[in-house]
Amino acid sequence: MHVVLWDTRRRSVAKDFAGGFGVGQFHGTNRFSGRVIRHFFRRDRRPAALSFAYLAAIFRRLGHRVEYCLDRVPPRADVYVFNPALATLDLERRAMAAALDQTPQPVVLVVGAVARWLPAALAGLPVTIVDGEAEQLNWKLDELLAAGPRRVSVGQVADLDALPHPNWEPLGPRQFRIGFDFWRFPSAYIEQSRGCTLKCDYCPYIAGGVGIRFREPAAVVDEMRQGMKRFGFRSFKFRDPLFGLDRRRTLELAERIGRLDQPVQFSIESRIDLLHGETLAALARAGLTSVTVGIERPDADLLRSHGRVPIADDRQREFIELCRGLGIRTVAGFMLGFPDDTRQRIHDVSRYARWLNPTFANFNLVTPYPGSQFYAQIRDQIADFDFSRYDVYTPVLKYAHLSTADVSRLHARAFAKFYFRREWLRANAILVWPRLRWLTSSFAAAHVSRCARPSSGGASLATAPTRGTTFSGRSRRVPGTRGRGSPRPSQS
Repeated sequence: MHVVLWDTRRRSVAKDFAGGFGVGQFHGTNRFSGRVIRHFFRRDRRPAALSFAYLAAIFRRLGHRVEYCLDRVPPRADVYVFNPALATLDLERRAMAAALDQTPQPVVLVVGAVARWLPAALAGLPVTIVDGEAEQLNWKLDELLAAGPRRVSVGQVADLDALPHPNWEPLGPRQFRIGFDFWRFPSAYIEQSRGCTLKCDYCPYIAGGVGIRFREPAAVVDEMRQGMKRFGFRSFKFRDPLFGLDRRRTLELAERIGRLDQPVQFSIESRIDLLHGETLAALARAGLTSVTVGIERPDADLLRSHGRVPIADDRQREFIELCRGLGIRTVAGFMLGFPDDTRQRIHDVSRYARWLNPTFANFNLVTPYPGSQFYAQIRDQIADFDFSRYDVYTPVLKYAHLSTADVSRLHARAFAKFYFRREWLRANAILVWPRLRWLTSSFAAAHVSRCARPSSGGASLATAPTRGTTFSGRSRRVPGTRGRGSPRPSQS
């Protein structure tokens, strides 16, 4: 069979994020700060969905021809596979209709979170909805092809290591880069586990249920080795939402990555309380360059009301400083725009982000995902059901104290105030631009060499006694804080 994996780059949606619902990119504003931040968001070319790389391997293992198509529908294929994101759903519906408007009519399979939780959005199209993990096609393809246009439950993959290694070749892997996490490219997605044990009601990762499945570290590293050899990958982004949950597996994985024939960069996503100093140090030695963590809000009561266990302010700041000391970037996520947010509450989140001072701060607007408890709880407070706007950077809710325009302005201001600061540049420049470390060390070495040359009097600055050369150790005050403590959230 001729199988087409259909995809789109329009609207700059990364489909592997938000539990498969996808996220867009910060739109920025027309002001200078907004244009600069938008440029850094859009310089990357995120990899195609990991599920498509698995499907490419599965279809080829089963003896079928695979073609990956961006924003076009090639004629006369036997099977078309779609993996829509919320923000691209309308584009993908049109592409499905174009694929089905052929004689003989092909089979159209729709996989992913949107297909599972929004089947009504596909009404009127004679498609087969794959309710479950797309990789189950490895065992159930014939069943799906025979099922006809309806919803078919396929369940989850019991043993992730039983899957073939992802085949990125049809997807154009040489173009993939994730600049927030790495400086060596191309980059790929990979996973050590699937699922989440937490119960945050707004989180799309647990829409499919709570639970976690692990892969063996040896199989993960074998996949990395193959990806480096076959596709030239130099960096890997782990898509596990709770990397490090099993400490034994984590340390074994770090040890095995460190034994690869050539160095590789990788990044992870986790909770701060799962990554202790010893674990971080082992991962850093193996090539860890970036950690993504969800800080969300400084308001512990709000987090608890949504089922999230908060982490102490000081612990979060210590973690970021520890990562900085190990040469690891931190990407911290913050949430703005809950229905009862006020201007002051949004300012408090922005100020808290500046106090923590991670390498990168990502301010997401609260977005209700179908299938989550949060979506059902606040359905009456959703202002916009145009899913093309569900990119986590566009306000879609009704706000008790703010207009939509207010939320957009405050959101853009949070980005600008975070990045356009001397404190951010001073703390993070060497992490963001690693070549600065080489330049500064080279300059320092040259300066020391010049100073060490004997003067006309035969003395040397390198051996002369000096005064005042010790560092004071006093900590600088970060804007938005009082003294050395955490910021005091204003009461509204």
